[in-house]
Amino acid sequence: MRHRGAHHTRNGRKTRYGRTNQERTQRHPRRTPRPHRQRRPLRRGGISQTEYPHKRGLPRPAGSRRNHLREERPGQTEGTRGGVTGGEGERGNGRPRRVLVTGGAGFIGSHLAASLIERGDNVTIVDDLSTGDARNIPDGARFIHSTVSEAVDRSDIGSESFDQVYHLAASVGVDLVMREPVHAIETNTEQTAALLRCLAKTGSGPVLIASSSEVYGKPTRRVFSEDDDVVYGPTTIIRWSYACTKAIDEYLALGHHRAGSVRCVVARLFNTVGPGQTGRYGMVLPRFVEAALRGEPIRVFGDGTQTRCFCDVRDVVRALPRLLETPACLGRVFNLGSDHPITIRELAEMVRRVLGSSSPVVRVPYSEAYPEGYEDLRHRRPDLARVRETIGFEPVIGLEQTIRDIADAIGQGGRMTAAERAEP
Repeated sequence: MRHRGAHHTRNGRKTRYGRTNQERTQRHPRRTPRPHRQRRPLRRGGISQTEYPHKRGLPRPAGSRRNHLREERPGQTEGTRGGVTGGEGERGNGRPRRVLVTGGAGFIGSHLAASLIERGDNVTIVDDLSTGDARNIPDGARFIHSTVSEAVDRSDIGSESFDQVYHLAASVGVDLVMREPVHAIETNTEQTAALLRCLAKTGSGPVLIASSSEVYGKPTRRVFSEDDDVVYGPTTIIRWSYACTKAIDEYLALGHHRAGSVRCVVARLFNTVGPGQTGRYGMVLPRFVEAALRGEPIRVFGDGTQTRCFCDVRDVVRALPRLLETPACLGRVFNLGSDHPITIRELAEMVRRVLGSSSPVVRVPYSEAYPEGYEDLRHRRPDLARVRETIGFEPVIGLEQTIRDIADAIGQGGRMTAAERAEP
């Protein structure tokens, strides 16, 4: 509270004490005015808050963050801050990355896990082996035999933080979806929802969601672009249930990303083929190769003029980490596969020629191959402009080489070492 009549002047004028600053200094030589002290760093939420020089228009100190008041999420360190981890097999702080691969005993997941181990990552695989095979699990991986939701509930992964997550666990294959629709729907949606809730809680990530070209539904054009509208058939046609579950997975992941709880990227995989793939769930190329090796008829469903684009799994798994580790990819959707179409009839003839098989090619009506409620897509070809522009993706392994490698893997019982899986 001011004293009545007191003076508050400086620089030669009287102060409230009736003396000038100069007079005070002369009378008390040691009482020189104190220089302005820099504010001491405070501790709030575990983060130092300091008055940085850049607030006074000076350059920002090296290593300072623009928002220095923001609290870090549990599990985040300097190596993961900003959304992406870099380096071959290690984080920014020099230690190996901790990577979670769901569905890592499956076809694509096991190839991916092997390539991550080869580059030096510490890999944890979660798989219930419903469609995967324990023989696919590469040496050096930590394996949790469980569904994703059960692993979260038991804190097998719910109490851990991972630097990267690849979510490939799903019911796959049209044949499996047609035979067990309820299981496929519940598996695909519930596992993804449980995983994303877990990652939001632990601060793990970023996460790559493996989606499917099935999301496009009934094609409205010959080449599928990520921003195209999607059209599905009626709910009475059960084959569209798989497409809907993968679309829901995408909505969930992108919703978490927009909310800031989990960073993600979505990869819409087109027909991915290669050694270790099985034809048990309707996958066309391994089914053709197995028939050709046994000398049995190669069965082509429909008239064989429908077209597909086949990409080798080794090209795909080289692209997945690049999608997850490129900042410009986060929060976006990318087609991933080959854009060179081939008819199914031509594929069957190629298998016969490459393997030197005498197996006849026979046509089978869809009604004999699938239960009621199946509807086929005539053409499926991705527009790869976005993934080419963003990460420079280009498949390098030809389809004939893939056919030979599938045949070799079948001859070896389908088992490949981690080193063999990582080879181009």
